[in-house]
Parts: sequence; C-alpha cells; structure tokens
Amino acid sequence: MAENHLIIFVKNPIPGNVKTRIARTVGNDKAVEVYRHLLQYTQQLTRMLPYSRSVYYGDFINSNDGWNGYEKQLQTGDDLGQRMHNAFQEQFAAGAKRVVIIGSDCLDITEDHIRQAFQALAEADVVIGPATDGGYYLLGMKQLHAFLFENKPWSEPNLREQTEQALQAHNLTFKRLAELSDIDEWEDYAKYVR
Repeated sequence: MAENHLIIFVKNPIPGNVKTRIARTVGNDKAVEVYRHLLQYTQQLTRMLPYSRSVYYGDFINSNDGWNGYEKQLQTGDDLGQRMHNAFQEQFAAGAKRVVIIGSDCLDITEDHIRQAFQALAEADVVIGPATDGGYYLLGMKQLHAFLFENKPWSEPNLREQTEQALQAHNLTFKRLAELSDIDEWEDYAKYVR
C-alpha cells in the first residue's frame, strides 16, 4: 500500500439514478450521457497520478469498464457520510498515511488540485476542496476523523461551512484549495459544452 491513497466515488451510469437534477431538464438518457462524460474525464484525470487509487461504486462493481487498473470497491453505508467514513476507514486500515477522496462531478478539477491536496497534508490535518454550491469536491486527511461524516447536511449549501466549524471545534488545522464548480444542473454542463 502506498502512503498516499486516492479514493474516487462514482455511481453506476443507470438511467434515473445519476444526475437527476439534469434529468429533470433534459431527460434520463441525456443525464446518463453527461455522467458518462464526467466519468471519462475523471478516469483520464486520475489514471497517471502517482498514488494508489480505489474506485468505489455506488450500486455494483463493474468488472469491465474504464476503471480497469484501479482497486475496485463497493460503497457501504446508509448515507453519503457513512459511505465516505467507511471508505476512509478501509484505506487507513490498509496502511495509507494520507487519504484524499474526490467524486466524479467536477470538470474543473485538475491533477494539480489533487497533488496540492496531498502536499497540504504535509502541514494541515485536513484539506478541503470547496465547491461553489457550498459543498466540497475533495476532502483529505492524515487520520480518520469520524465526526466529519456524522450529522452533516449532505447536498446542502452549508455543508462546507459546517465541516469547517467542526474542524475548528476539534482544534484541527485545515487548508482550503481553489473553489471549483460541480456539474449538478443542466446549465452547469451547458457552460462547458459551449
């Protein structure tokens, strides 16, 4: 196990399960097409990074897809917080010293952002990649801080703020990366296509 481990959370591209807000505007088939583009981007972005990598699937492990060459796992837990907690816990238990998680919703993220995240953990306890919608596109830490995943407003505009308040309440240091946009609405995606 390498000291630096990257977790990538993905959903299986099933109509009606992915990009539901986009689907409300352009339909399920187009939403799946958008999500497949996001998956391909995330695969290209992470393929050459010098870290060990795991892709965690939302519904089932796909043995023959673009994530070949990655360690493959299934997300476990009742909500996003539990699923992230369990993934971090698994990677620390396997020997990782620094673990960073990203999703597959951001076309602004670059290899540099991920490198900066691991570098930030040389000094800070936690690193956060803030999203413009009030959440985050990246989270990293040097040891498991379970409280970061408990009683948080997932997919709400005050998630990052509450996360940072919890870190301050526990006297932990954190570093913020550049703020980036997630692709949640059709208009977010249309901007990239233009």
